[in-house]
Amino acid sequence: MSSKSVLSKKPVKKAPPPELTEDQKQEIREAFDLFDTDGSGTIDAKELKVAMRALGFEPSKEEVRKLISQVDTDKSGTVNFNEFLSMMTTKMGERDSREEIIKAFRLFDDDETGKISFRNLRRVAMELGETISDEELQEMIDEADRDGDGEVSQEEF
Repeated sequence: MSSKSVLSKKPVKKAPPPELTEDQKQEIREAFDLFDTDGSGTIDAKELKVAMRALGFEPSKEEVRKLISQVDTDKSGTVNFNEFLSMMTTKMGERDSREEIIKAFRLFDDDETGKISFRNLRRVAMELGETISDEELQEMIDEADRDGDGEVSQEEF
């Protein structure tokens, strides 16, 4: 195994939209129906924001406007169920990815300081059987350390 295989700086590929479980699809359908108050089969920007909040997201007005413009294929200014399902499938995939990143961060941050130190990074490299020099490990810290405190915060990670 090369010294950079696990901890290298390769660009992250965007994952395809995840497959939702039937329960997740049902949850999305229920949120959509609940906020389609007039039974028109569509929801507008205001209703969309409330529906997304019900699913655990906190979108800003600008995010809602952008989301509608991305999925509103018929340019009606509203979102039908299929457009909503497509959008929420993507959003749920993003949330899952963030949760995975947080889990990975916690594996490094074994002393629960909220930061990854040089010591944390060396421990993980050793556990993985990676032979990485102290200089390379320090370069990794320096690369990610945006605030210059010598450690990597969860946000920097």
